[in-house]
This record gives sequence, structure tokens and C-alpha cells, in this order.
Amino acid sequence: MHPFHHAKATPDKAAYIMAASGETVTYRELDERSNQGAHLFRALGVQPNDAIAIFMDNSPRYYEVLWAAQRSGLRFTCISSKLTVGEVEYIVKDSGAKVLIASAAVADVALEVAPLIPGVKLYMVEGAKAPFENFEAARAPMPVTPIADESAGSAMLYSSGTTGRPKGVKRAGVDGPQPIDAPNGLAMIGQALFGYEPDMVYLSPAPLYHAAPLGWTMAVHALGGTVILMERFDAEQALGYIEQYKVTCAQWVPTHFVRMLKLPEEARARYDVSSLKKVFHAAAPCPVPVKEAMIGWWGPIVQEYYAGTEGNGFCVITSEEWLNKKGSVGRSMTAELKICDENGDPVPPRTEGTVYFAGGGEFEYHNDPAKTAESRNRHGWTTLGDVGWVDEDGYLFLTDRKSFMIISGGVNIYPQEIENLLIGHPKVADVAVIGAPHEEMGEEVVAVIQPADWNDIGEELAAELNAYARANLSHVKTPRRIDFMQELPRHATGKLYKRLIRDAYWGKAEAPIVRGR
Repeated sequence: MHPFHHAKATPDKAAYIMAASGETVTYRELDERSNQGAHLFRALGVQPNDAIAIFMDNSPRYYEVLWAAQRSGLRFTCISSKLTVGEVEYIVKDSGAKVLIASAAVADVALEVAPLIPGVKLYMVEGAKAPFENFEAARAPMPVTPIADESAGSAMLYSSGTTGRPKGVKRAGVDGPQPIDAPNGLAMIGQALFGYEPDMVYLSPAPLYHAAPLGWTMAVHALGGTVILMERFDAEQALGYIEQYKVTCAQWVPTHFVRMLKLPEEARARYDVSSLKKVFHAAAPCPVPVKEAMIGWWGPIVQEYYAGTEGNGFCVITSEEWLNKKGSVGRSMTAELKICDENGDPVPPRTEGTVYFAGGGEFEYHNDPAKTAESRNRHGWTTLGDVGWVDEDGYLFLTDRKSFMIISGGVNIYPQEIENLLIGHPKVADVAVIGAPHEEMGEEVVAVIQPADWNDIGEELAAELNAYARANLSHVKTPRRIDFMQELPRHATGKLYKRLIRDAYWGKAEAPIVRGR
């Protein structure tokens, strides 16, 4: 299970096609270019278990860098192209990356990051600006044959930490170096559940820096299928690409469904999507009416899974099952599902508690032993921090999400980081950031502010705080709305009862909130 096998068997087959431009990279080209990249890493002194960081948009060079890192035994950290200078700087440093590879599309931020990460080797694809070197030019003279010490590398992607800073998720693997074509777990799951096969044509509408698009599309390459990579998502274009490329499989987030369903009926009917065999979705809760509409449109080929970057468990549900268990995210396939009380002990069916997995994949949070410890209970079972319940048949229903994490358009947003910024503003006495319902995005970021002076509340202060946030955070984290409370509900110990605030936005309670902007 590796592209080099397909480079030998079907060298001229498309490994991936850029959806809009049509640029095609064959398995032979992917193999040769990733070999050259691996040689470049070795020439730079980057050895197995070393780290690199990738800060790129959906560039045609992305997979060439990924597979070069994979066959070099490296840890590769993919960074969101939407992050700010400070956010990128933190992840590059925390990951221990020895090389940063950026794309020209994010050059403005990359150029500001460069002087903040001394000692890190800098490269850029699709053109380069000093101090970045041109990646393609640097690898061009390198051999197209494999390096002598190939071993399988893996991704270390970033989640949230106890301080609000993101933390790298390190999955436990088999001790010692592994062959680059060792069994690919996602490929095997894809074969068993989602119609993965060597002849598949897989549409990827999301950014590759996310765990799911990254992992699932690399699994497609492991099996020898073809990835159609969208440079950016557009609802009608996605339908057009399904028809144009005869797509057989794709993964979505609920926001993609919402935007496609909102297209005019004539636009939806314009495209032939009958080539689709199976599609699946994850990353955020899907409203029941939205999923009903998608199954009604595409038929019972819509499947859903629940999992995390941590890889400790995996639940899945088919269309047929979901129609009988609406709202469920399925049954556990790779570990034993446990719903536990505050003491970490199992509770009966239909009793709400924290979702744990027993016997699943092990993981730790890079440089954060406290967060690692918090993810275990006294039995050694692991959790993502989500809350839910199971029915008598073992189907999981989620009722809350880890630490009030906000999921907007399939993107995980962690409130603590935003709160840590806003509390530093001189006119803010206290702050709570929550997710409020949003028809299209699922949730929107709302900052509820306790001002230092209540007389300051109003549009002017809201605009000032919004500008402050936008100057220091990526746009996806910037609050869409800023509201006010005279005093946030805190316990004498300092604990914030965020649920009381959040429930006011979800129609579960009332709170003395003054609407801002």
C-alpha cells in the first residue's frame, strides 16, 4: 500500500488532478518527485523522526511534499493556511520543525514568520521570495530513485491544549522503523466501509491541512485511486466536478451539504451525480433535516463517521441505519465504546456521560503531559472530551462537544485562545467565547464581554473589540458577534459556568445578555 507500487504497475495513471486547472500528476511523477524531495531532506540533514512543517494552500505540490516526508520517516505538521503570523510561529517552534515549506499563496504571512524562527530551513513552492528558497529548484537535481534509508513517517497535526494554545497529537505506533508500504489503517477502513478501491475517483473539497482530507486522500494514493483536489470549495463547482471527473467517492462536512442544498433547484438538477457510489461526512454535527435532504437527493449512499485526530476510536453509520436512528453517529468499529460518569465508571444505556474508548489507538499530546493525562480515566480509557449517550443497540448520540469547542463549517475553533486575547484589551473585565447556532456554518463564534465600564457598551465598543480580534487572530476565529453581560457567571473559585451563557443562545435558558453587533 504505497504510491511507489502504483508507479511501477500503472505509471501513467493520474494520482491526482487539480479540479479547476486540470493539472495532472501521474503516479510515476509523484513517485519520482517524492523521491527527489526525500533526497533533499537528507541533504539538509533531516533524519528519521525529525519534524517538518507544511504551510500551504491546496497546491499541486502538496502531495509531493507529503509523500517525500512520508518515505523519509519524518513527522510532518500541516498548518492551516488561514492562521496568523503568531499562530504559525508557535506551531513551527512547538513541533520542533527543522524545515518550513510554504506556498506562494501564503507568502505574506510566511515572510513575516521567517525572521521569528531562526535555524529553520525555509522553502517555498510555486515561486519563492527571499529568505525562502525555491523548493522545486532545490529538489530538481536530486535523484529520482529512493533514498537508502526509507521508513514510514506520519502526520502530527495540532489540536487544542490546556492553555488554549494548540497541541500536537502524536499517535502511538509500532516500535522501530516501519516500511513505507506498511498497512494503511484508513485505507483498510475505506475499503471495508466507504467503497475505496483502486479504480476509485475521489473528490476532496476541503483543505489538506485538515486531518480528514489529508488522511483519507493519502489512503486513496495508497490504494492506487485518483484524487480530484479542489483548490477551494464552491458548491456548484463541486457538483460540476462530480460530473466532469465521474467521481465515485467523496468526503464532506455538513456545511458543504447546506451550501449545495441551498443552490437553486435548476442548478442542482443541472449536473449528473450518478457516478457517486458512496460518500461520507464527519467533522461536525449534521442537522437531521439536512441529512434527510441529502439522502433524498443522492440516495442511501451517505455514510457518517465520528472520530478524532487522536485515532482512539471510530464510529460509523450507514444511511439505512441512520434513517432508523436519526441523529446517531453510529456504532464503534475499532474500540469498545464506554459512556462514563464523573468518576469514570460506565453508566446504563440512554444515560448521558463522557464518551470514552477502551482498547483503541493510543496517543499523547506533544509537550503537554497534563492534557494527555486529562484524556484518560482511572481505567486507562481515553476520551476526546465529548458528551453523549448510547442506546440499547450500541448507537452513539452526541449531546455536547469537548470543552465547548466550536465547530464552524467543519473547522474546530477553540474558545480559550480567543478569550486569552480579548481579556488583554483594557476595556474588557471578563470574557466568554461560545458557539451560537448558525444556519449555514453550524455554529458561529460569539464573544460575550463583561466590560470594565458598563457605560461603554454599544456598537462602538463592539467594533473596537472586533478590530482588535481581527488584527491578532485568523478570520475563522474572529467573533462574528460581540455581546455584553454586566457580570459573567463565575463561581467563587473562578470557574466560569459557560453552559449558562451558551444555553441562552441555544434556546435552553435565559441570561441577561445585551446584544452588540
